[in-house]
Amino acid sequence: MAAHAGSNKVIYAALLGNLLIAITKFGAAGFTGSSAMLSEGVHSLVDTGNEILLLYGLRRARRPPDRTHPLGPGREIYFWSFIVALLVFALGAGVSIYEGISHVLAPHPVENVHVNYVVLLLSILFEGYSWRVALKEFRREKGKLGYLAAVRRSKDPTTFTVLFEDSAALLGLIIALTGITLAQLLAMPELDGVASIGIGLVLTATAVFLARESKGLLMGEPALPEVQRSILAIARQDPAVERANGVLTVQMGPDQVVVAISVDFADELQATAIEECVERLEQALKAAHPEIADIFVKPQTAGRWQAARQKLDQVG
Repeated sequence: MAAHAGSNKVIYAALLGNLLIAITKFGAAGFTGSSAMLSEGVHSLVDTGNEILLLYGLRRARRPPDRTHPLGPGREIYFWSFIVALLVFALGAGVSIYEGISHVLAPHPVENVHVNYVVLLLSILFEGYSWRVALKEFRREKGKLGYLAAVRRSKDPTTFTVLFEDSAALLGLIIALTGITLAQLLAMPELDGVASIGIGLVLTATAVFLARESKGLLMGEPALPEVQRSILAIARQDPAVERANGVLTVQMGPDQVVVAISVDFADELQATAIEECVERLEQALKAAHPEIADIFVKPQTAGRWQAARQKLDQVG
């Protein structure tokens, strides 16, 4: 639940900031007629909706298992993260590029340009605060890993989704400020539209990256390698286990893992002793890794395990 608490803080900070910024940008766009400012308003509005969807996904993912979802609905947060990526592309990027092309084909000077400057600078300050909150939380989670490596290994998409959204928002604000400034200084209103297209391209790249990362989690990624090694090490320490052949894990949510472990029990063990061993394994594994939700122990020889793994490798 600690991961969820950190995620909620990041999302609420981004939600409040984006809502206030969106209202301000739309007001400035209507007052000045700036294409880039309108694109920025759409961008902030989409981000606001995205944060609401992420909060909804987190709440849905916390529900207990039921008959419809016997392993729990934890993976639902991955679905909503994927929807967020699609919205960034379809609404944020699509509207920005369309608006930019329209403004390039039919340019008109931006009126009351100083209003845009004030709004953009304030937006950079507000967005920068939200970005700082997300970056601080992501740094805490990633440890010594690099940023891209941490994103690829992360099982909680909410934090890095907000971080990338805020990063794209800051870059978009800088592009909008540059485009509006150049359009005024060079008396070329087309540059305002070009800035809007540039914002759309930034959002496209962000959406593609987020969709790619969310897709892997949605389809079912394994637990981190160190978690798998720890599970095997704990199983091998039990006196009733002659050999721990291997383990299969599936990440069902940011803090929910399902484990299937193949073990070779000592031949002389009776059914009661095997049941006691399974209970010990479950207690030891859940004590070491609270994120483990379900454990399935399969009595299996090393040869049968290797044959099963070879079939999986051939399919892969």
